Amino acid sequence: MPRDELNEPLRRRSWWARIRDRKPSAPAAAAIVLAGIMVIAGLWLMTSSSPYGGEPVLVLDVPPATEMATASISPPTPVAKPAPAATEEPEPSETVDIVIDETPDEPRETYSPGDAQIVQNEASIIISPRRSLPPAPIASVTQEGPDGPLPRIGSGGKKPATVYARTASANLQISDAPKIAIVLGGMGLNQELTARAIKALPGDVSFAFAPYGENLQTQVNKARAAGHEIMLQLPMEPFGYPATNPGPKTLLRSADAATNNAALLWHMSRFAGYIGVSAYMGGNFLADPTALRPVLAELKKRGLYFLEDVPSQRSAASDVGRIVGLPVLATHIVIDADADARAIAAALARLEDEARQSGLAIGSGTGLEVTIEEVQEWAKSLNDRGFLLIPLSAAFRGRTG
Repeated sequence: MPRDELNEPLRRRSWWARIRDRKPSAPAAAAIVLAGIMVIAGLWLMTSSSPYGGEPVLVLDVPPATEMATASISPPTPVAKPAPAATEEPEPSETVDIVIDETPDEPRETYSPGDAQIVQNEASIIISPRRSLPPAPIASVTQEGPDGPLPRIGSGGKKPATVYARTASANLQISDAPKIAIVLGGMGLNQELTARAIKALPGDVSFAFAPYGENLQTQVNKARAAGHEIMLQLPMEPFGYPATNPGPKTLLRSADAATNNAALLWHMSRFAGYIGVSAYMGGNFLADPTALRPVLAELKKRGLYFLEDVPSQRSAASDVGRIVGLPVLATHIVIDADADARAIAAALARLEDEARQSGLAIGSGTGLEVTIEEVQEWAKSLNDRGFLLIPLSAAFRGRTG
C-alpha cells in the first residue's frame, strides 16, 4: 500500500520497497528493455564472424573450369577463297571502280577515279586516301648490274613499266573526260622538299628522281608507298654544253655508243622502281638520231617508257621511238618555267585548256616549294572542274580521250 509519510516519517524501508516505489512508467520501461536488447545485439555482432554483413547469399554448384577457345587465342578456321566473279560493266552512277591486277609478283587492287584504297578484312572495309605501291626492287623485273640493280623484262613478258605502275581502271581509260598528268622532277636532291611533295601531293602526281641524290632507294620507296609513280631523270647533253652541264656521266652527242651505254647503265643502277626514263635537259642530244637510237633501243629492251621532259621541235625522240618500238611521249607545258606562284597557276590553267582540246595534257615541273604548293592547291578542285588527274603510265597506254 502507499507509504504514509505523515504517520511514519522515521520508519526505515527496505531497498526493495524503495525500488518498488520508484518503478518507471510503462513507456520508460519499454525504452529500457529496447536499449538492453540493442546492447546485447551489438555485443553479439562484435564477437561473432559475419563476412557478408547481412547481405543476401546465394549458393550455387559450379562445375569444374574448362578451357575456352576464343578468336584471340585460337587460330582462325581456314576459309577457301571464292572463285573470281565475272567482270561486269559498272553502272554510270558508281563512284569507285575496282580493277585487280593480279601478276605473280605483286597482286594489287587499285581504285579510280578517286584516289582511294580499299582494304577488306574479315569484318570491315577500310578506305584510305592513297593506294600504296609495293617497295622496289621487285625481283622478277630486276637483274644485278655492275653498279647496282637494273630493270629487265621478266618471264611472261612482264615489264618494269607495267609492274611498277599504278593500275588504272578501264573506266578511266575509256572516259571522255579530259585527262592531265603531272610529273615533277629533281626529286631526291633535297630530301626535305621531296618528303613534303610525297606527303602533300595526290598519289596521281608522278615524280622523276635525279640520279645524284642520297638515300635514293629509301626516298623512292616512300614515294611509292604514298602512291606516286617514279621516273628516272637521265642527264643528256643540252645546247651550250659544257657551259651548261647536267652532271656527271651525261650522255654526250660526241661519245660513242658504248660510252653512252655504260653511262646509261650507271644512271639506271642508282635505284629501282621506275616505269621509265625522262630526259634531263638534252636538247642537243635529242636532236641527233644517231646518238639517240642506241639509248632508246636499250630502254626498249628493258621494258621502259621514255618521256621528253621539255618539248622541242628539233627533237628526234618520237621518230626514233617509233623505229625501235619504244613508247615515247613529250610534255606539253613546263608549269614552273617561271617559278612564281601566279605564273605557275597560269601555266596550270593553260594545261587545262590543252586537255580540253586534245583529251590529254602532260605537265612537267621541278619539286620546288612554290611548285608543290601550287599543284597541291590546284589539284583540290580539279575533279569538280571536270578533269581527271592520272598517273603518267595511264598516258602511255590505252585510250586517252
